[in-house]
Amino acid sequence: MKKNRQILIVEDEEIARENLDYILRKDGYDTVAVENGKKALVALAAETFDLVITDLRMPDIDGMEILKTIRKTYPETETLLITGFATVSSAVEAMHQGAFYYVPKPYKMDDLKVLIQRALEKRYLTQEIVRLKTQLEEQTSPLIIGQSKSIQALRETISQISAVDCNVLILGETGTGKELIARSIHHASPRRNKRFMAINCASFSEELLGNELFGHESGAYTGAKGIKKGLFETADGGTFFMDEIGDMPLSMQVKLLRVLEDKCIMRLGGVEEIPIDVRILAATNKDLKAEVDTGMFRRDLYYRLNVVTLNAPALSARKEDIQLLAHFFLKRLSKAMSKPVDKIAGGVMEILGNYQFPGNVRELENIIERAVVMCNGDTIQESHLPPDLQENRVEVSRIIETEWLPLAEHERKYIIRVLEAMAGNKTKAAEILGIDRVSLWRKLKRYHLDLD
Repeated sequence: MKKNRQILIVEDEEIARENLDYILRKDGYDTVAVENGKKALVALAAETFDLVITDLRMPDIDGMEILKTIRKTYPETETLLITGFATVSSAVEAMHQGAFYYVPKPYKMDDLKVLIQRALEKRYLTQEIVRLKTQLEEQTSPLIIGQSKSIQALRETISQISAVDCNVLILGETGTGKELIARSIHHASPRRNKRFMAINCASFSEELLGNELFGHESGAYTGAKGIKKGLFETADGGTFFMDEIGDMPLSMQVKLLRVLEDKCIMRLGGVEEIPIDVRILAATNKDLKAEVDTGMFRRDLYYRLNVVTLNAPALSARKEDIQLLAHFFLKRLSKAMSKPVDKIAGGVMEILGNYQFPGNVRELENIIERAVVMCNGDTIQESHLPPDLQENRVEVSRIIETEWLPLAEHERKYIIRVLEAMAGNKTKAAEILGIDRVSLWRKLKRYHLDLD
């Protein structure tokens, strides 16, 4: 957030006004200081302010009248009401008129600075939500939502590498938006007008994966009637995204390596090489370097894919983006369902802010989708959240130092928690886990979990 935000100071006491003006300017804010309500209204009409700090009692137009005017005419502007005559009734009225905070005199400057920062952060988030809503309505390009440092750095890296036709390896937990990153790279690249093809390598057996990737000639196997182009051919000239590359069988890894080195493929049952021009983007939630060390992933393929590495941050590591993401999903989902839901209650945002999101952004989207379905008004309330979130007793599934368990045990526990959060809905659980229903069924069978 930019610090040089516009602040209007309305204070009839000259020393207090000049002192506050001096301190805020010294802190890097752009300020306008006036001594009465009339001049405050003139200033508000002349330029846009992010925050108004106003005294309550003034001889002409008092602070409460200024609050009412701001609420009616400049609703996005935040306000802090300061008074030396604090009463419960005036505090209630101030909050009713939209004041961000009611500050009694005398106040500590450090405390006031904290309130100013919080009010400006709220103003910034409001502006960002409006911007994202407008952007969503005006374009169909992929949107990487967030203003956290990790997301800003990710967007900058994407802009740098998109024009360079190199392979990219995208790492991150399930549900962090790895395919969205891949689509963003494609959309910003010279290949944007060609095809973007995606495949989940974990969703196919070795035989089916080969057929999907390379296609086949007529008679290549029983039932193979006619020629079928594979995804590599279909994506010619464009971008090919291979998700869960860490689950690709070793025999297929050899064939993929040849595609990367020779820029050609051969259909199943074919004898002629077919040249292709595709940019390969790959992703995995596994530690691919560790897979190389254990022999589960080819070292030469790893270095071919890993020209540039991007890391998709977990949602728990960028909690400041939760509010933006929640409103983004709300806007899109309420429109898709033709429901007039456009607000999220403060208590809901507090619960979401305290949750660790083991399913990351995909889980947040699922929570908002459920809430929109359950909501009968215009505001998502706590009662519209999943039961565990309502009770605020969802266990944190991040690994802590005292939980040194086998990897399979962590996976088993995580699957149980996701299924419980989704009320046993295996389709939704599979979506959050980033696998298909068949793969989930196999995991349930492997861990001797209830299949009913």
